[in-house]
This record gives sequence, C-alpha cells and structure tokens, in this order.
Amino acid sequence: MDLGIKGKRGLVCAASRGLGRGCAEALAGAGVDLVINARDAGRLERTASEIADRFGVQVTPVAGDITTDQGREAVLQALGQADILVTNAGGPPPGQWTDWSRDDFIAAIDANMLSAIALMQALVPGMMERSEERRVGKESRSRWSP
Repeated sequence: MDLGIKGKRGLVCAASRGLGRGCAEALAGAGVDLVINARDAGRLERTASEIADRFGVQVTPVAGDITTDQGREAVLQALGQADILVTNAGGPPPGQWTDWSRDDFIAAIDANMLSAIALMQALVPGMMERSEERRVGKESRSRWSP
C-alpha cells in the first residue's frame, strides 16, 4: 500500500527493538528516511544497519536517552527537519500499578508524556509551516495552470 510518504524524513524513538523497531521498519518499508534513537548504542547500530539494508533507505542512529535534554538535543541535531515523529520511551517498572510509588508514576509521566511534548514543541511548528507552504504552493500552481 502506498501511504504517500516515500522520501519523507522521520524520527522514531526507542527504535532498537519492540514497538519502536516495528514503527521504524513500517516507515522504512514505505520509503521514509529515518533517524532512530535508543540507549543501547550497539543494538541501535545493528538495527539501523539491518533496516537500511532491508529497505534501502537512509537510517541514522543516535544513541542516547530521549527522556533527557541532552538525548533530545543530540537527536534533534542529527534530524534537522522532520515530517514524521514517533515518540516512544521505556515504561514504568514491570508489575502491578498498585505497587508503584509516586516517584515511579512521575518518572513514567516524565519519560512518556513530557519528553514527547518536548519533541513535539521542537518539531511540530516546522512540520505545520512546511505543510502550509506545500498547500499554498499547490493552490498557486492550480490557479495559474491551464
């Protein structure tokens, strides 16, 4: 299925395995060039190489903790502009939620909500601006085209 995203650029966080890797593979399969992120540099490098080889897209690995300012800054510098953002981070500790402390909940909120919001604040305004430019450009071309 053609999703109409071939040639776009995306960021997938926590992409060395599991759900993040699945998202990265799906986007790469649709022709999206990627920056992928995870904390385990070795696993991330292998994942990037495997995805690039399998799908023929550019995959840039950036090892670091996406829940930290430093991790996000490294990813954003490598990324530049993005068309697609997939936020993902480790969850709360395994087990029953009734056993989690307040600090466990705060850490989960910080990792999975606040770090995602920080990435959205950094990337979505540019996405919206480029989308508006493309929309206006199409309208201009259609008005003047025979």
